[in-house]
Amino acid sequence: MSIETTVTNAWQRKAAWLWLLLPISWLYGLITLLRRHAYKIGLLSSYRAPIPVMVIGNISVGGSGKTPLIIALVNHLQKRGIKVGVISRGYGGDTSQMPALVSTTSLPNVVGDEPCLIVHMTGVVMAVSPNRQQAITTLLDADPDLQLIIADDGLQHYALKRDIEWIVVDAARGFGNEQLLPTGFLREPMSRLEGAHVIYHEKPNTDSTKSSSKPQNSERLTMRLQADELQRLWRPHSSTKQIDNVVPTSNSRVHAVSGIGYPQRFFNTLESLGFEVIGHPYPDHYDFNLAELLQYSDYPIVVTSKDAVKIKALLSDYTADQASSDEYTELVSRLWVLPVTAVLSDNCYDNLNQQLKALGIEADSYVGTKMPS
Repeated sequence: MSIETTVTNAWQRKAAWLWLLLPISWLYGLITLLRRHAYKIGLLSSYRAPIPVMVIGNISVGGSGKTPLIIALVNHLQKRGIKVGVISRGYGGDTSQMPALVSTTSLPNVVGDEPCLIVHMTGVVMAVSPNRQQAITTLLDADPDLQLIIADDGLQHYALKRDIEWIVVDAARGFGNEQLLPTGFLREPMSRLEGAHVIYHEKPNTDSTKSSSKPQNSERLTMRLQADELQRLWRPHSSTKQIDNVVPTSNSRVHAVSGIGYPQRFFNTLESLGFEVIGHPYPDHYDFNLAELLQYSDYPIVVTSKDAVKIKALLSDYTADQASSDEYTELVSRLWVLPVTAVLSDNCYDNLNQQLKALGIEADSYVGTKMPS
C-alpha cells in the first residue's frame, strides 16, 4: 500500500496519530494565509483573462465529484449556445509538452486523465498547463470567440483572477477532523466556505438537510452522481479472436479497481447497484499497468470513467500479436466501466444564469434537467 493510500485511509478513520502532525498543519495554514493575503494586496501578481473565468475547485484533498460537475456544466452551456472553453493544470501529464490543446486523440500521459475524459465527453476546446495564463492564451488562440473559460481545480491558484467561483463539497464524506494538511485533508480552512458559492455533493436520495453539519445556505445548492449502465471498456479492432464477455450481474461479485481521489464513493455506488464489491483502491491519477489488472482474474473488473481513459491507452499500445493472445483476450472480456452523470439541482442552474447575466453573458431559456425528488 502506498504512502498516499495509507494517509488517505488515516484521514477517513480520523486516526489518532495524525494529531502528531498538528505543528506542520499550523505552519501550512500560516503559509497559506500569508500567500492568499499577498495576492489580495498585490504583493504577488495575478493574471486577469480577457474573458470571464469560472473556477471550480474544492478545499479538500481527494475527489469531490468536480470532474462530472464540469462535464455537466459544459454540456449545459453548450446547449444554451454559450461558447465555453476549459483549462486545467493537466495533472499526471507531461509538462514538457505543455501548454497543449486536448483532443479526442490526446493521451492521458501527455495531457492528464481528467482532461482526456472531459474532452471525450463534451468535445469542448480545452488547454492544459501548470501555468494557467499560458493555458488561457493557448485556448484563445485556438478559439478567439469563446465567451467563458472554466478553470478545472484552480481554487487555490490565486495567480489567476476569477469572476465566478464554485466550491464543491462532498457532503457525505464531510471534512474529517476539520484540520489542514497533513493532520487533516483540508487545503484551506473551513472559513473559506463562508459567503462562498458552495455546491454540496449529496448521496442519491439523501435528505440534504441532514447530510452535513457545516455551513448551510438558505437555499442549498446540491448535486449528485447518477450511475449509468455498465459498458464494455474495450472493443479491440485488430483481434481475430471472439471475445465472450464476462458480464457483471446484480448480486454478483466484482473487482472494483479505482485510482480516483475518493475510491470509497465508487465502491459504495457499486454496492448500491447490488454488486458484491472487492475494492482495490489506488492513489489518485494512478498509472495502471496491465500486469496489475491481470491479477484480478476470478471476477469481472469494474473501473471508473477516469481510470478507463488510462486503461484504454494501455490496451491500444498492444501490438497485433499481443492483442490476439489468450491472456489479453481473457482480460478484455472482464473489463467494464461504470459511467456517472452529475445531476444538479435547479437552483444551481438558476444561480449560474444569474452569475453569467451579471457578466454580460446571455443565454437561452432554462433547458437543464431537473433533479428528481
